[in-house]
Amino acid sequence: MFLDRIKPLDAILATAEKKSLHRSLGAVQLTLFGIGCIIGTGIFVLTSAGAQKAGPGLMLAFIIAGAVCIVAALCYAEIAAMVPVAGSAYTYTYATMGELLAWTVGWALVLEYAIAASAVSVGWSGYFAGTILNEFFGVGLPAWLSAGPLVLGGSEGGLINLPALVIALLVTWLLMVGTTESARVNAVLVAIKITALTAFIGLTLTSAYFDPDKFNPFLPAGVFGGFGSGVGAVGAAATIFFAYVGFDAVSTAAEETKNPQRNVPIGLVGSLLICTIFYILVAAGAIGTIGGQPIMGPNGVPFPAGSEELARQCLMPEHRDALVCSNEALAHVLRQIGFSGIGNVLGIAAFLALPSVILILLFGQTRIFFVMARDGLFPEKLAEVHPKWKTPYIVTGLTGLLVAVAAAFLPVGQLADIANAGTLYAFFMVAIAVMLLRKQAPDRERPFTVPALWLIGPLTIGGCLFLFLNLPTEAMLVLPIWTIIGFVIYFAYSRGNSHLGRGVVVVVDDIEGEEKMVPIQTPDN
Repeated sequence: MFLDRIKPLDAILATAEKKSLHRSLGAVQLTLFGIGCIIGTGIFVLTSAGAQKAGPGLMLAFIIAGAVCIVAALCYAEIAAMVPVAGSAYTYTYATMGELLAWTVGWALVLEYAIAASAVSVGWSGYFAGTILNEFFGVGLPAWLSAGPLVLGGSEGGLINLPALVIALLVTWLLMVGTTESARVNAVLVAIKITALTAFIGLTLTSAYFDPDKFNPFLPAGVFGGFGSGVGAVGAAATIFFAYVGFDAVSTAAEETKNPQRNVPIGLVGSLLICTIFYILVAAGAIGTIGGQPIMGPNGVPFPAGSEELARQCLMPEHRDALVCSNEALAHVLRQIGFSGIGNVLGIAAFLALPSVILILLFGQTRIFFVMARDGLFPEKLAEVHPKWKTPYIVTGLTGLLVAVAAAFLPVGQLADIANAGTLYAFFMVAIAVMLLRKQAPDRERPFTVPALWLIGPLTIGGCLFLFLNLPTEAMLVLPIWTIIGFVIYFAYSRGNSHLGRGVVVVVDDIEGEEKMVPIQTPDN
């Protein structure tokens, strides 16, 4: 009885059909768009956390994570092109598996976007404190203002990561008042990111410091460290998966793509392959110059990334300059091999580019929340639009506050793992939704169809589940605990107030283009 409320696909498509977009994107434009969306936080921030989990095996971790992303992206592309409306995986699940499972997906996405925004804020803080304040102004923030408490994986004497707190609140304020990014500024930031990584690869791979012996042992923690351990190449892949988040933006552009059946897979697979090659070369350059071996515990297993034990080890003179201990890994590598000026430029690139990623993540989170509130699953007051700013300011403010608090006290590695748990669950459900829609609505128009879905679908499901089980146990536990909290809210409030449960659904008015409530027949009425 709890899986009986399925939102009519016709109602969802009625909204989509009011939005006719010009098909103008070719394969090259789509690939470049994907590269710009993907390259960001993960490679600038998580290189050190990945190296602590896998050592030089970080290069293999990028391949594993990229392979899972490719099959997930193909599934995402079919359903995004078929149902091009707000809500992402939440909306797709609502149309195929019903309200209860859609709630769990939407609830997981709320967690994913918010925690990911916190992780980016912490990453930005490292570049701000290391490059902007220290390198340019000679100002060193005291530990109690630049890191969370040691017991939470921060630093000795740490209390609060003030820069991370401030940037999260600042971006939240910008989002509340309706400030949007200029496409031209975004294009400049993408060019800066790609140029910075290209320069890093060229300087490190040709450096006199580069030594192949630094890749030995290549897999100090093995390929597979065991489910829940979060170490080894597969454990690093579960964390470094965060470096690929953003590829779904390519799939949502399917309705604006010329010849989508040909160009969408080229754009998706092409951008993911190019980014994977970029990432492998960056990892090779960093490890080959200053080394990337993890700091091992007394049992011969790497200390957990973001743990109190690792933070203590990184305070010791022999580890202080290690790759795995850096908060601004790529700039740190260049400084270590004599390119301080270029390292600072790379730090500036990260400093400039990462706030836009925070904005995109917060935007995505608040819009998922907005769609759920519009469906009656949250109090509609939370998604109220400000009369002047024209934004859902209440939910944006609440979200931003929670993001800022998490960024102020938790390390980036732990935050990325938690965010990945929600992302992997959402992609898992998208793959199921695509296969169900093939059965439920075989005659619906599909601008793009997944080739060999009988293989790609199960590979996506298995790949997402496999990476999820290779996250640290603490990160895995967050999702079921978060889901239980969500069930309490759903059965206490959302199920009784659901528009679908009460026999109404939101569609777009044909004439005015405004939303209106239309009565429908459901099992509950």
